[in-house]
Amino acid sequence: MSELQDLAALIRANTPLIVIQSADEAQVVDLFRQSLMQVWRALHRWSITEGLRRLDIDREDPAEGPTDPSSVLRHIHAADQRGIYLLLDFHPYLGYASHQRLLRDILLRRHCQPHVVVLVGTKVELPPDLEAMATRFNPRLPDAGALLRMLREEVAGYAREHGGRRVEVDTEAVQQILRNLQGLSLGDARRIARQLIHADGALAAGDLPQLARLKFELLNRSGHLHYEFDTARFAEVAGANRLKRWINQRRLPFIGGAVPPGLDPPKGMLLLGVQGCGKSLLAKATAAGFGVPLLRLDFGTLYNKYHGETESNLRDALASAEQLAPCVLWIDEIEKGLASGGEDGGVSRRVLGYLLTWMAERKAPVFIVATANAVHELPPELLRKGRFDEIFFVDLPNADTRVELLQLHLSKRELDTEQFQLPALAAASEGFSGAEIEQAVVSGLYAAFAEGRPLDTPLLMAEIRNTRPLSVLMAEQVQALREWALPRTVPAD
Repeated sequence: MSELQDLAALIRANTPLIVIQSADEAQVVDLFRQSLMQVWRALHRWSITEGLRRLDIDREDPAEGPTDPSSVLRHIHAADQRGIYLLLDFHPYLGYASHQRLLRDILLRRHCQPHVVVLVGTKVELPPDLEAMATRFNPRLPDAGALLRMLREEVAGYAREHGGRRVEVDTEAVQQILRNLQGLSLGDARRIARQLIHADGALAAGDLPQLARLKFELLNRSGHLHYEFDTARFAEVAGANRLKRWINQRRLPFIGGAVPPGLDPPKGMLLLGVQGCGKSLLAKATAAGFGVPLLRLDFGTLYNKYHGETESNLRDALASAEQLAPCVLWIDEIEKGLASGGEDGGVSRRVLGYLLTWMAERKAPVFIVATANAVHELPPELLRKGRFDEIFFVDLPNADTRVELLQLHLSKRELDTEQFQLPALAAASEGFSGAEIEQAVVSGLYAAFAEGRPLDTPLLMAEIRNTRPLSVLMAEQVQALREWALPRTVPAD
């Protein structure tokens, strides 16, 4: 059934208490107005500022009842005609026992008509006795057609406000904008569309990053997600050629292009590897490769000392990610949030259980990139086939990749790579991670500045030889990780 039919069925059944959580009061009121076409009832709206007003008929003086909560409940109880009463932001007043008793009398139909009471607010929390009597109704979010009509209204409104000046519209960009506005209420989508249009009088592909930021700021009410504004391109990542091809093959199915029947969209990947070898950079480049926003989930911010709060925080964060879809969700150092053991009273196990369930059942296009350094701390349930599409191992760079890394870091600092003996430098930096090669370049620049001369091969070679990489400092751990991963995972390069 449609949303309108669902609501009409609740009214027709004389449902005593309906709870609607929505910030868009106008949409809720309009929905009830439309429902009167299918099932007629007297429709009233109450707020503490305006009092009780009748909405289904035109009256010169629409006010018909007092504004204070006690009196309005007594008014509803005494009404001789059954009706629908939309009570806006009424739930804070239910902390009084007298108000709860008055409302229960109405809901139980003690000497009163079978009214339908509707509590409307952004977040409606009820006392347990009333919660047991409530039916929660969630208005459906607007579909693509409704969003397109809204967008046309805003384009026309801009033209009226600016003396007939037309909005420059890129048809292809509009389709992407509509796709990114899905998951928002009509009011929220309208506010974002209005900002995009009024910023420059156009709707173009250049509006997409701003749209993503505005949508994130709107939906990330939990504060547990971080919007990564600076993503990397694959051209900025040395090596990892096999992983890059894998991502490119899945781009069209992920962003919703035309794909053959039966081809499921990609779910995600797990990146294991030695520290400093570019796992975080690959996570950022994946979002750029798909052309979608990158969200980072920090498990450290989820944990709370109160029972159940950690799981609730995770639910809120994942729900926000679904509303921001299509997107890449980067879970950095996932082992730190899911370490097995009973020291935390079972919180980690409950978090793991909810995360695995969500990974299996989610429908929204949220591509997970999880990174981990300590594979032995990961629970086996997370590693079994099917949780992720693939598990990649990001190893220490080989000689060719080290040459590429040197070129990237020298070029980024506006140095002429032709003036350096890159093969010799790459050979000397065997066992270095990408981060250690970059730091050697930085150290070389400091040394060159101190000596008052430009950086050259001998100076950079000296810095490389003076560096003890992690593969030397933690040789046993690094070697154990490589021996575990190489036969069990797919090399990224």
